[in-house]
Amino acid sequence: MKPFFSVRDLRSGYSGGVVLGGVDLDLEAGGTLAVLGRNGVGKTTLISTVMGFVRPYEGSVALDGREIGGARVDVIARAGVGVVPQGRRVFAPLTVAEHLAIAAPRRRVRGPWTRARVLDLLPRLGERLGHRGDELSGGEQQMLAIARALLGNPRLLLLDEPSDGLAPAIVAQVGEVIREVSAQGMTVVLVEQNLGLVLSAAQQVAVMQKGRIVHRAAAAAFASSPEDRRRLLGVGVD
Repeated sequence: MKPFFSVRDLRSGYSGGVVLGGVDLDLEAGGTLAVLGRNGVGKTTLISTVMGFVRPYEGSVALDGREIGGARVDVIARAGVGVVPQGRRVFAPLTVAEHLAIAAPRRRVRGPWTRARVLDLLPRLGERLGHRGDELSGGEQQMLAIARALLGNPRLLLLDEPSDGLAPAIVAQVGEVIREVSAQGMTVVLVEQNLGLVLSAAQQVAVMQKGRIVHRAAAAAFASSPEDRRRLLGVGVD
């Protein structure tokens, strides 16, 4: 059986420089994969290349058998890929309601993620609909970034460092959201350095070093092996 999401020998970088030196990944439909690694190993470049923000030099990115590597961002989004970018990137002058209105699909045939369903999953946003982006806390901005991505009804959701700058209680909420969308059948790739979030939310882990995947394991197996965590990430127990 072919994987739902597949990356083969992906090579990319910036201005001719190589960051990804041949990445291979597979993920089944409905799976949750966390990509781990120290700073500068290429995790964000991987997300950016899959989403089309960075054009690959070589290799393949396929979603449900369709090649999307090197396509425009809008083409990739319409193919079913959504992204929660690092740093949230909400629009400061727009209210929560305006963000959600912009993100809502205009297509006649809509997917399962509606505004009502998103607000049911993220009720704090329902209490802040009239607040501007720059009036939200970091955690609220992160929930808004997730809501915005879900309203595009992606089949593959990419999250880039969603715990960055958040308090532990908010990180735990992010983990709950990831588990919930995964339980409802969404395929998720999570780039993250917070090992606690990864081990609570992901089913599988992949470790990057120097632009390549060097280790792949079930999250439970990785959690039970402090030797692997120390060898690959320089940490034992988070």
